Amino acid sequence: MGATLIIGGGAIGLSVAYHLGRRGASGVTLLERNTLTSGTSWHAAGIVGPLRATAGMTRLAAHALDLFPRLEAETGMATGYRRTGGYWLAREPARLDELRRICSLGRAQGMRPRMIGAEEVAVPGLALSDHVGALLVPEDGNVNPVDLCMAYARAARSAGVTIREGARVERLLTRGDRIRGAALADGTEIAADRVILCTGAWSRELAATAGVALPLQAVEHMYVVTTPIHDLPDPFPVIRDLDRGIYIKGDAGKLVIGGFEPDAKPWDAHGPEGDRAFLEMAEDWDQFAPFMEAALALMPSLADAGIQHFMNGPESFTADTRPYVGETPQVDGLFVAAGMNSVGVMSSAGIGRALADWAADGAAPSDLWEVDVARADPRAAAPAHMAERMKEAVADLFALHWPYKQPVAGRGLRCSALHDRWAAAGAVFGVTGGWERGLWYARSADERALPYSTGAQPWQPIAAREAAVMTQGTALLDLSPFTKLRMSGPGALAGLNALATAQMDVATGRAVYCQMLNPHGGIEMDVTVTRAGAEVFDITSGAATRWRDAAWLRRNLPNGCTLEDRTEAFCVIGVMGAGSRALLRGLAEEWPDMAFAHAAEVTLAGAPCRATRVSFVGALGWEITVATRDAPAVFDALLAAGGRPMGHYALESCRIEKGFRAWGHDLGPEITPLEAGLGFTIDWNKDFQGKAALAAQREAGATRRLVLLRMEGNPLMLHDEPVFEGDRLVGLTTSGGVGARTGLTLAFALVDTAPGETLAQTCARAFAVEVAGERRAATALRRAPYDPEGKEMRG
Repeated sequence: MGATLIIGGGAIGLSVAYHLGRRGASGVTLLERNTLTSGTSWHAAGIVGPLRATAGMTRLAAHALDLFPRLEAETGMATGYRRTGGYWLAREPARLDELRRICSLGRAQGMRPRMIGAEEVAVPGLALSDHVGALLVPEDGNVNPVDLCMAYARAARSAGVTIREGARVERLLTRGDRIRGAALADGTEIAADRVILCTGAWSRELAATAGVALPLQAVEHMYVVTTPIHDLPDPFPVIRDLDRGIYIKGDAGKLVIGGFEPDAKPWDAHGPEGDRAFLEMAEDWDQFAPFMEAALALMPSLADAGIQHFMNGPESFTADTRPYVGETPQVDGLFVAAGMNSVGVMSSAGIGRALADWAADGAAPSDLWEVDVARADPRAAAPAHMAERMKEAVADLFALHWPYKQPVAGRGLRCSALHDRWAAAGAVFGVTGGWERGLWYARSADERALPYSTGAQPWQPIAAREAAVMTQGTALLDLSPFTKLRMSGPGALAGLNALATAQMDVATGRAVYCQMLNPHGGIEMDVTVTRAGAEVFDITSGAATRWRDAAWLRRNLPNGCTLEDRTEAFCVIGVMGAGSRALLRGLAEEWPDMAFAHAAEVTLAGAPCRATRVSFVGALGWEITVATRDAPAVFDALLAAGGRPMGHYALESCRIEKGFRAWGHDLGPEITPLEAGLGFTIDWNKDFQGKAALAAQREAGATRRLVLLRMEGNPLMLHDEPVFEGDRLVGLTTSGGVGARTGLTLAFALVDTAPGETLAQTCARAFAVEVAGERRAATALRRAPYDPEGKEMRG
């Protein structure tokens, strides 16, 4: 491992330094422009809340439970870490559903949360008559942010890490698509093989000097500290009144009261105040008053307490309130840990460890897609867009996370060339993979304004109606957001064959579904590859993984190959259903007969198109790829010929009842094709990356299997629900939904198996899934419930 440069001396940067030092890495230098903790870490509230809404985020956050006390023992320095317990209060029944789901997840992750009645909240003086219940989390706690950072620093120095204060980085240095170091304000250049950017609110502009666009926005973030209050419980638990957006925590006989602001005030990290260490901005009681009023209503005795301090400091938020962590897709060797969304101190333990391992080993240590910086859409980094997102992004931390909730602020970032056509057809748009996409198609004003629900979704009858069109007619799907990459040049065939599980040396016009793996056999890409020429291949993947997939291919393909992103250059219209062949024949100048998984050049409405016979909904159909400029005419012709729009929710409902897996949900870098039930994509007669690991797994027998569960009682299935066999936890669900054509409630789940256990044996087991605190019987299916033999799709 060569020289590593960490920029930023807050909790995140110091944790990365500590973990690299603990690994024995040499040549590690941390640069801080002012003094350690002087950016945002020093004024953090210091809440330690290890239980999060997903399994991945909980695993990252829960590392603090082990590290914070261990750090004190290692360094001899107190960090102020103390478990206090905490209460997550609910005023609305829908909030209780969310808390029950989080509670089940927490228990599955080894914690001890439990649901209680409002009357069981053991904090004197709280006015809880308007509350319907609470989640008790014994693992909640506090830490002193500055003391924690000093302990990180001492341990890092003891391990050989160099820490330099007063070293301001002016810009990052690159050579081609590779990082080479950083330039300081005094003109000094420091060479490095890896640069790890941990500069919080100042990250966006610094990353831009390397050509990396980070969608980050600093905002003014506020809390108050009371004067000492007599007879406070010790310890005082962390209290979150989620439906009012506030928290209250103890602080040495005082209370800290804060909240997550709707319509948060953007702050310019490079403005006049941006260079000030330990910056405190002016009090803003107009902004904070609603939180103070909510705190007084919750704890009336606060009326007798004074305010000792009003803290207003900068915090950095992302567009989706999840951090950006990992190697940037644009610049190799440039790593980022930024956008901590006001939980950086708490997150420092897990994120510091994960990023140190990633930088040292050259690959993510686990499936970190949820926080991967490669998900960041460069277009979202525009300051105007990020300022607009701050109207709701900050408040989203405590806002009710309704199933299928859609953002309101900052919409319209990416729209296909057919957006207006879909809108005219009645589209109710949502954001999927960063694109505006019709979720369903409304026939009335009432269907346009359906409410959110924690139970049966109001749009499900519409999804069923749209899918029913395919029984006799033709449905039109918006598939334009798909990532479209063209790989060409000498060695393209050999390069792809060295990565893909399937054979790429096929006839021109053949479309091949396959995976691309890491050396451990985990699925890095789930793609359809169409051979367009001797050394020309078109690769299609999901919308959300666009920049990740392009970077992964670029880093793994041989020299001489060219990779072109053609996502915006083409629209894709799915033409699906029993009537699709007749409809297309009626429009084409000459419609070629083609077998399933083949493509051909055709002319529709006078425009050259490619028709690829594949289907993610399990019906007879084609994906029509057409140049953006010609797409409106082709769409108009398809609609006039009788095609009917079908929304994204119907598509998802169809894919799950067909047993089709989705990357980022059911598939990822920690699951192999053998575990995922995708062994049919593997050509064992050729070499490819990850084959050795798959061969070893095949020989030993996999110990996990992705199964499709049929649920009893029709609960709302989302993800991360614990799966039990008797009283034994055996896995988690990965995605779920209601089949649009079968009406069945289904969920994919990754469950433990015995080595060599057959699918039939797994399906004979008795499973139950805990959904919002209630265990529901589930049957593992040997075959997909809709058209299991694929007669419609291949007919």
